[in-house]
Parts: sequence; C-alpha cells; structure tokens
Amino acid sequence: MGGGGTAGLRTAVLALDSMKLLSDGVSVMAVKTGGCLGGRLPVRSGLYRVLSLLAAFCLLAVLAGDAGAAKKKERADAITEAVGILQSARTGGQGSRENQRALVALTGSGERSLLPILAGFQKATPEGLNWLRNAFEQITETLRSSRKPLPAAALRAFVLDTANSADARRLAYDTLLSEDATVSARLIPGMLSDPSPEFRRDAVDLLLSEAAKAEGAAAAELYRRALAGAVHEDQVKTISEALRKSGETVDISRHFGFVTSWKIVGPFDNREEKGFGVAYAPEAEIVQERPNLDAEYDGMNGKVRWQTIETTDDFGVVDIAKQIENFKGSAMYAVADWSSPAAQTLQVRLGTPNAWKLWVNGVLAFEREEYHRSTQLDQYSVPVQLKPGVNVLAFKICQNEQTQDWAQKYQFQLRVCDGTGVGVLPGPVVVRNGVSRKTALNKGGAE
Repeated sequence: MGGGGTAGLRTAVLALDSMKLLSDGVSVMAVKTGGCLGGRLPVRSGLYRVLSLLAAFCLLAVLAGDAGAAKKKERADAITEAVGILQSARTGGQGSRENQRALVALTGSGERSLLPILAGFQKATPEGLNWLRNAFEQITETLRSSRKPLPAAALRAFVLDTANSADARRLAYDTLLSEDATVSARLIPGMLSDPSPEFRRDAVDLLLSEAAKAEGAAAAELYRRALAGAVHEDQVKTISEALRKSGETVDISRHFGFVTSWKIVGPFDNREEKGFGVAYAPEAEIVQERPNLDAEYDGMNGKVRWQTIETTDDFGVVDIAKQIENFKGSAMYAVADWSSPAAQTLQVRLGTPNAWKLWVNGVLAFEREEYHRSTQLDQYSVPVQLKPGVNVLAFKICQNEQTQDWAQKYQFQLRVCDGTGVGVLPGPVVVRNGVSRKTALNKGGAE
C-alpha cells in the first residue's frame, strides 16, 4: 500500500481506538449507576457494537478513497507513459507495435488524454508529432460522434499560453474553431505579437479586413497596426502598397532587418565549380576573425580589393551581376559588421540561387553547394549565437559557368531576425573603456 493508503489506515485505526475509549468511559458510568442508564438496555455491549460498526464503516470509506486515488494515479501514469512513447517515435516503423498500444491507451482514456497529448508536442520527434496528432484527432472525433462536449475552457487556456508548442496550440485552436465560429473573433485579435507566425498572420488578416472597409486616417492607422505584426512577405507587400498610396513612407528592408551595406571582394576562381572548397586569402582571414579590408589579393582576373556594395531594394537583394559584373565561374566574398547590444541567439535568413557559405565571427554557420535553384525570401534559416558588441557576418557566394538564361543570377539577400521572423536591427552599441554596453535592441524597424 502506498503512503496515502498507510496514512488512511492509520487514521481509521486511531478512530477505532478513540471510539473504544469512549465506550469504556460510558461503561464506567454505567457501573456507577448500576449497569443501566435510565432503566434502558445495558450500555457497554450495545454502545460498543454501534461504535465498532461506525469505525468499520470509517475504515471502509478510507480504504475505498485510497483505492480510488490509486486508480486515478494509475490512469494518469498510464497516460504520461503512453505520451512519452509516442513522443519518441521514430521513422521506419521502429517500435510500431509499442506505438500502437500507446495510441490505443490514449484514445481509450478519452478526454483526460487531450491536454497531456498537446503538452507532448513540445519535445516530440517529427514522427512523434504525427502519432500524437493522430491520437488527439481520434479522441476529439469520438467526442463529437457521441455528442459529448470538448473541454473548451482548458483548450482555450492552452492556446493562449505562448510557452506551449506552436503546432499544438494551432491544433487546439482549429479544434475549437470547428465547434465554435466565434473563437476566432475572441482569440485572434490579441495575437498580433504572438510567437507563432501562423497566429500573427491571422491577426494581421483581421486588421487588413477592417482596413479595407475603412477610409482615410482610420484605414492608415489599421494598416500601420497590421505592419507592426506582419512577418509574411505577401502581407507586408499589401500593407506597404496601401500605406504608400496614402503618402506614407514604408521601409520594408528595415522592417525585415535586411543587411544592406557590405564590403565585397573578388572575383576568385570557381571555374569547373572548383572554387567552392578553396580557402582563398580573404577566407583565411575570415576564419581567423580578422578580415583586412585594406588588403589587396590575387584574383581570377588580376589584383582585387575590397569595395563597398549597398542595396536599396525593398527586400535587401544585393545583385552582383548588375551592380558589379556577372563573373562566370567565380567566387566573391562579402562581409558586414552587425552590432549586438547583448549576447543573444537569433537567426540569419537568406536567399540566393548560388552556392554559398556563411560565417559568423569566424565560425562556419552553414554552407550549401548548389547552383541556380529558385530563390525566395527566407529560403534558408540559420540559428546563430551573437556576442555583445560587433559581430562579423561573412558570406561567400559562387557562380558557375552555365550559359542558360535562367542561370545568370548572381545575387543574395540576408537578414537578421528572431525565431518568429520579426526583423532585428543592429545595436547600436556604445563602447566605453573597451566594454560594449547595451543601448538599444530594435525589432521590426522600430526607432
């Protein structure tokens, strides 16, 4: 018997002892009055039997309560265990029988399993997410078919808790919405700054719908509010177009956190695509975190030096082919300083149709040797750790020798943002006595 059961039994025994003492006291009184009270039946035997029965009932009640609590604990433990099994599910059918048993256990537990399943999304493998989603959907479908209500209040609370998994929150929200169309109007307006890009998109869409029905200053205010939460390219384009038509200036590049000013050097030899793996002189300096921007190097076509290249493109595109020259079979290096007010983990997101490498403070963050695939905003996302003060972003981009029209792009776009996609601007950082001090952390183009 567990600790709770032992304590309950001890309580019942103490109650029985107390009742026995009480009966003994009554017996003494009975003796002093001649064995009877008021001429009625002898007291000791009758009263003792009554008290004994009461104690027995008390003991049974305690034991029954302990058994119920143990059963509930056992059910909770079984649910936790089943969620854990599905959380760690692997591809290739590994452990599929165990997974199936866990699925049956969760669906058999019904409504009680819903929140533990959603909480399990947080640390689940990709395959585990599929199993957990399947379990959740089976249970909610069973509740619907049997006309039983969903635990709506608990699901709403789960959706509003931004510490929960974004995928799990969305699943809970969609489930609520399928039962109650008013959920959107009640929850989504407060999600303009939600860490889930999908919820932010919904909140921006609501504001865009309102703005489309408004006019003048009222419409412009709604568009500005929408822009503050927008992280998707199509929405930002729609908002910017509307604001610019009303005469307002919108800095899309700043909003997204694009790096627009670089030092660039090249071309270096990449004929036959052999230069991607070659560490030319600038690369040797980059990995030592000491690029010498005054240096001169032997390039593919002669001596080369660092030069400034900047872009005014809304989406931060640095077009080497147009701004410098489309050197076929070449490699170029670009570097930029990015000041961070504090140590922080952010993302570098970039797009390019060319082969590339990215270093942050001399450490290779990611690379991809692939030429002339399609390019788009946030094509690649790389988590990076930034230090307080000046950080050096270094980029190597390679062009091959293909002659087709679709193989002529030689460009890249690179931005810094948080995990939600909100653009993060550099510093500024004030250096005093050699120490970097935090003065500001600007997000989303805020001054």
